Amino acid sequence: MPSEIIQWFPGHMAKTRRMIAENLKHVDLVLELLDARIPESSRNPEITRLTAGKPTLLLLNKADLADLVQNRLWQNHYQNDTTICMLTDCAGGEGLNRLAPAIRELMADRLRRNAERGVNRRLRAMVLGIPNVGKSSLINRICGNKKTRVENRPGVTRDKQWVSTGIGVDLLDMPGILWPKFEERRVGENLALTGAIKDDILDAEALAVLLCGRLRRLYPELLSTRYRLEHIPEEQSNGELLLSIGRRRGFLVSGGEVDTERTANMLLDEFRAAKIGRITLDRIGEAAPGKEDHDAGNDT
Repeated sequence: MPSEIIQWFPGHMAKTRRMIAENLKHVDLVLELLDARIPESSRNPEITRLTAGKPTLLLLNKADLADLVQNRLWQNHYQNDTTICMLTDCAGGEGLNRLAPAIRELMADRLRRNAERGVNRRLRAMVLGIPNVGKSSLINRICGNKKTRVENRPGVTRDKQWVSTGIGVDLLDMPGILWPKFEERRVGENLALTGAIKDDILDAEALAVLLCGRLRRLYPELLSTRYRLEHIPEEQSNGELLLSIGRRRGFLVSGGEVDTERTANMLLDEFRAAKIGRITLDRIGEAAPGKEDHDAGNDT
């Protein structure tokens, strides 16, 4: 990867940050979606700061793509007195049957006070998260029809909208938002690897080399099985590993050279679709990636 930390904060995200601050007084709780493959890297510190004190239902979305053991560890990590954490797959609907009971549990005191005062107002929740994390899929699933535009790329939703649901909650859908500066290289890389940052501003081949480093360290058996690699030599760089994967797939051009662009795009697509396996890049109790993840950033 390039030496600088990946950054992406287009102008509409600054507008979203202002909208969040202005509209929080109109909602009772926050539904914040995280990407279960990168639960730490996808938790926007700006959202945490802006919503401090609001009851929060945290959804570890895309849990069907993430490591089963890590899913449970992260769920326990985030659960506390003011936060309920759930595992969901908003695209397929898995886990969403527990959404309404979780909201009632989180808001039990507010609902009881409303009942004592004879107030019969629907709860209102703000839906927040990074780009491409599944907010629109969530809303469409619980509404039972197409209320919001859904595409597998970041930056589709650009403005807020209120949506009424059948579970007794009105939702304020907000655009996906990142934060102005990623202090850690790992965070920007994880967001890029999972598709939260627009691919057209990134070097796909360099990103695929980085992914090779992550997978050989965290999930070597899945990597070897998917691409029929009998052995990954320790001395082999991540760039050479990408070439090996391209050869095994037969992605060759004239002269027998590996088509690195095609190989890189294939590897990223298969990782994001969980065809390699269920993978979590943020690991509970694990330090930031070592040098092995970056050893061949320019040798594809």
